[in-house]
Amino acid sequence: MGALLWLLIPVLAALAATLWSTWVTRNRKSGDVAELAGYARFRAAMEKEPPAPDPASDTV
Repeated sequence: MGALLWLLIPVLAALAATLWSTWVTRNRKSGDVAELAGYARFRAAMEKEPPAPDPASDTV
C-alpha cells in the first residue's frame, strides 16, 4: 500500500503540470477592437501640440 502512495505523488504532479500548462497556453482573446481603440488614443495623444508656456508663471 505504501508503494502505491509513493506512486501517487508523481501522478498527481503530472496532472498538476498538465493543468498548469493548459492554463498557461490558453487562447486569450481580448479583441482587436479594444487594442485598436487604445492605439488610436495613443496616436491622438502623441499628435497633440504641447501647450504654450505661460510667460507670467515663469519665476526665474
